[in-house]
Amino acid sequence: MAGVGADALVSPLHDLLGAFGTDVPPSSDPGNGLRAGCAMAEEAHATCRSALAELSWGWTGAAAEAALDSGERILADTLGAVDRGIELATSVLDATVTVVTGAAELKRIIDSFVVLAQNAAPALALPQGQLMLITAAIEHISEGLDVLTRVVAALSELTATVTASIPAPPAGAPIPNEDGTVPAAPGNLPTGSGEISTMGGSAPATGGGVAVTLPDGTVAHAPNPTAAEAVRRALDQQGTPYVWGGTTPGRGLDCSGLTQWAYGQAGLEIPRLAQEQDVGTPVDSGSVLPGDLAVWDGHVAMVVGGGMMVEAGDPVAVTPIRTTNSGMSFQGFYRPTE
Repeated sequence: MAGVGADALVSPLHDLLGAFGTDVPPSSDPGNGLRAGCAMAEEAHATCRSALAELSWGWTGAAAEAALDSGERILADTLGAVDRGIELATSVLDATVTVVTGAAELKRIIDSFVVLAQNAAPALALPQGQLMLITAAIEHISEGLDVLTRVVAALSELTATVTASIPAPPAGAPIPNEDGTVPAAPGNLPTGSGEISTMGGSAPATGGGVAVTLPDGTVAHAPNPTAAEAVRRALDQQGTPYVWGGTTPGRGLDCSGLTQWAYGQAGLEIPRLAQEQDVGTPVDSGSVLPGDLAVWDGHVAMVVGGGMMVEAGDPVAVTPIRTTNSGMSFQGFYRPTE
């Protein structure tokens, strides 16, 4: 490049271009992978929709209605996720075009200054020539900053659009850390002290209630013998396969079949359907004890202590206490024995 000081004068524009990256468009749409995933999700939705329709013809009753309602909600959530995925793919493409176009504009501005400096080389030995070059550099840098402002504004709008399309987490769901990991609530970890660990409240005094030995060897304390026995019975069914409508211990249980059977073995009859097992006394999430039931509108689980609960997944297993379940509405925690 001709002209003393020209390289230094154009350096800020090169730095700015470096921050933008290349002005060469990508070989393919960066959102193609996401669009392909959305297409597969739509195919799965269509298949599940057909299966749900067939199920509705051959299964009736309250349990069927609850299951079908839950299925409908899951299908609706799937379509919502597909719509958000397509919108995100579009935003990714728009952002790529915005950045590549901005980089191309910066490159044009740099080339313009380089040509000007080369043409002005004979005059740069004079003060007037140096002043002209500095003035031109300031004008070109100003143009580059205008490009940066437009690109940042456009990206901010796209970011706001994407953020607005992301649904808020359900009540009670943990907020991920910046690295994407989910923080563990202190109350959801086994204490190893022989006391129950609750979702957020304090544990009862050591020695209070009826002791229940958990699978990890720690001891929790149920509020009464009935709750303690129900927990023991439910824990005995770990590994039992999940069977829709199942009520046979050791062979096949569904979620409400497990909790109803466990409490029945403890001498307390509770309703059959999950959403109807919100019986007894409502319990705050910070005060749950072994035997308390976590009830959704299509699922139920039993708190066992140590921040854990037992539920009929596939198979029956112990899992961390939570208040979310496949988009179902959480009805709360209940203590059937009070």
